[in-house]
Amino acid sequence: MTREQVERTLSTGSMASIAQELTNTERTAIASFIAAKAAEAASASADRPGQCAHNPVDFAQGLNGPRWNGWGADLGNSRFQPAAMARLTPDQVPLLQLKWAFGFFGVSGALAQPTIVGGLVFVGGGDREVYALDAKTGCTRWVFKTEALVRTAISFAAIPDTDQFAVFFGDVRANAYAVNATTGALLWKTKVEDHPAARITGAPTLYSGVLYVPVSSIEEVTGASTSYQCCTFRGSVVALDVASGRPIWKSYTIPEPPHPTKQNAIGTQLHGPSGAPVWSAPTIDVQRQALYVATGDNYSDPPSDTSDAIVAFELATGRMLWHWQATANDSYVVSCFNPDRTRTNCPDSNGPDHDFGQSPILVTLLSGQRVLVIGQKSGMVHALDPDQAGKVLWQTRVGKGGALGGIMWGSAADQDHVYVANSDVRFIPGGGRTLDPNAGGGLFALELASGKISMQVPPVSCGNRSRCSPALSAAVTAIPGVVFSGGVSGYLRAYAAADAKLLWEVDTAREYPIVNGTLARGGAMDGPGPTIADGMLYVNSGYSQWGGQPGNVLLAFEVRN
Repeated sequence: MTREQVERTLSTGSMASIAQELTNTERTAIASFIAAKAAEAASASADRPGQCAHNPVDFAQGLNGPRWNGWGADLGNSRFQPAAMARLTPDQVPLLQLKWAFGFFGVSGALAQPTIVGGLVFVGGGDREVYALDAKTGCTRWVFKTEALVRTAISFAAIPDTDQFAVFFGDVRANAYAVNATTGALLWKTKVEDHPAARITGAPTLYSGVLYVPVSSIEEVTGASTSYQCCTFRGSVVALDVASGRPIWKSYTIPEPPHPTKQNAIGTQLHGPSGAPVWSAPTIDVQRQALYVATGDNYSDPPSDTSDAIVAFELATGRMLWHWQATANDSYVVSCFNPDRTRTNCPDSNGPDHDFGQSPILVTLLSGQRVLVIGQKSGMVHALDPDQAGKVLWQTRVGKGGALGGIMWGSAADQDHVYVANSDVRFIPGGGRTLDPNAGGGLFALELASGKISMQVPPVSCGNRSRCSPALSAAVTAIPGVVFSGGVSGYLRAYAAADAKLLWEVDTAREYPIVNGTLARGGAMDGPGPTIADGMLYVNSGYSQWGGQPGNVLLAFEVRN
């Protein structure tokens, strides 16, 4: 990593909570020392290898052709790609081979899920760049510089009343962007939340000329310090006009603003209620003209009844319609790990940290019954009735649960089943963040009508592999007859949906020659899942945050006989 990248990590990235009391000069000095011998990363400019010829792209036709748009591929966030879009059959899956690889320079994680529309791949890099790549070759059409890291999937749409097409995404400084899909030029940028810990991690969702932006934060981390007045962030959804970026409405997941509560052991003033961030993409219910989001835990006391919950908002106004809470009294900051909680900001309720990290999936069964189904970090799968204000239809446990799951970033569903991956990642006692190679994992199919487990894949052992866990934390993707699941081990596997037969596997944790340089490396798979369109599969590899193998590569696979 370069000095600039290390400095950003200390200022706004994963090390921000540890470095929050350092001055800017001290952060710069540390970054210079750490990166002193590191080569500067290649710049994102026209002289980087692998540039495309600028042939015209027909996005109007692309919106009618094979595509994967946004996080869940449809308004219901099903993560299920129909046959006409996938153009990949169960018989062809074992024939998938690497077509090309693209590297993100100078970073240790590939954190954003690719979108495919009109023969282009749109994806956030591991740093402050968003790319448009040719879907068949991986060559670069354009690169857009962002203010901060982009973790979100990218949503694509036509700008109403114009001949322009745009891509929409958010960054970890809570900025939402619209960028011309053809040229990579900025159309607008809107900051949706001023809180310094706010960020956008879930993909903004597009519907009928409005962009619905979920807002999360890292105050669960920054709030751990006893000198920090924990906590004042509230999760929200912000509706923006697609053409201008103008805010239409903003609704908080906790209606009550934070207020002073008590002082901690060293006399720092604390505040609450807080938290209930929205980590995932909103789900649109056209029939009821509603929007559903899943929330995280509270950061401070008093706990609210909208944390660890499914919350329904009215599309037109943002008015809260109903909410259903899965886990009550779950107030938590990372200092709750400290055995001596009198020296931390750990709330008295000290919940289990069982937020929702994934989007609710809205499905209509063959019977006509509508179901809102979602997995939780507790290890439970919940099915609710969206037509009866979130009435519980069934609940099924598939994992033990924990701060890192249970069920993490995304499930997939067709009209009969929901497909759920289990993390249950664990660390070796006394080993810091050394992954336990024998704990976690498992993939399940549950009947949507009843919650009964109909298919199960047992955990796959790590063997002698280093920095490995059987945990399946990454989002699941499905096509007719096949379920794809990536693991912290670095393996991506495809299973027959009916009987759990292994159809295909690939070890992504290795070096690859890349179309835009020399070499890049795959690693652990977490967060985003594979996307599939027009006979090709695209997936990012590399996620070192929780002890897994680092990596910085986007891989594209196609069928070869």
